[in-house]
Amino acid sequence: MRLTHNRAVLLMIAVTLMWSIAGVVTRHLEQARSFEVTFWRSFFTVLSLLVILPIFQGPGVFKRMRGGGRALWISGLCWCGMFTFFMLAITMTSVANVLITMALAPLFTALAARLFIGHRVALRTWLAIVVAGCGIAYMYGSQLVQGVSLSGTLVALFIPISGAANWTVTQHSHAQGKNIDLIPAVLIGAVISTLLTLPLALPFAASRHDLILLAGLGLVQLAIPSVLAVVCTKALKAPEVALLGLLEVIFGILLAWVGAGEVPGPNVLTGGTMVIGALVVNELIGWQQRE
Repeated sequence: MRLTHNRAVLLMIAVTLMWSIAGVVTRHLEQARSFEVTFWRSFFTVLSLLVILPIFQGPGVFKRMRGGGRALWISGLCWCGMFTFFMLAITMTSVANVLITMALAPLFTALAARLFIGHRVALRTWLAIVVAGCGIAYMYGSQLVQGVSLSGTLVALFIPISGAANWTVTQHSHAQGKNIDLIPAVLIGAVISTLLTLPLALPFAASRHDLILLAGLGLVQLAIPSVLAVVCTKALKAPEVALLGLLEVIFGILLAWVGAGEVPGPNVLTGGTMVIGALVVNELIGWQQRE
């Protein structure tokens, strides 16, 4: 699938909107909780990708996965981490906390690339890391003073860490002349997440209503947008993808606010503004310097 630039932008906006529904949908579950929520979403993602992958990449896609090498499986483990920690965090803390913490992924990625594969980190990115770090510290510190448990937000920190590891492995593989097909890696991640969370999800408590919602998450919130996002990256520059990806934070908080009555506190809005602002300025300056 080849896209024009404008269509890729519109499609990426649609992708972020699909990604952002997880929080509000989770708030309408009746009985499923914690690891069971994670299990069912990952399980339905696996079923969806088993159908979608052959359509997008041909019937030989599963045979090609066997030759993907170690990097493909490491990438799959990273996807597993993102899937699992995200759903656990969503069930433990507010949607706004999780999404703002997730937004740190580009900055964590810059640090990981500097530490492990020697990429130079620009001064503007170091400044963005400092500002975003202050925003997160303020957001978490205010909650700690108010006696709010930070367990959910600490779990959420593993989402951008997993994302940074995934990008670093992918870039290192590309530098060695090996390309990782990210969509099969998503399938591997979903399979591993399903297997890891199954024992912890038992005994099942999800109602029929819950299973319908979680099936929708597996298909509409994860499988479809993950495939479409990879298609978009072929027509968009990295800064464009990073900036458009931040719409997930805005959409997700608004949907949870309107659809589930989850109003973000002033500390979350202040800290989140610092994080998002630092990311936007960093990416815009980087974009201009590349022109």
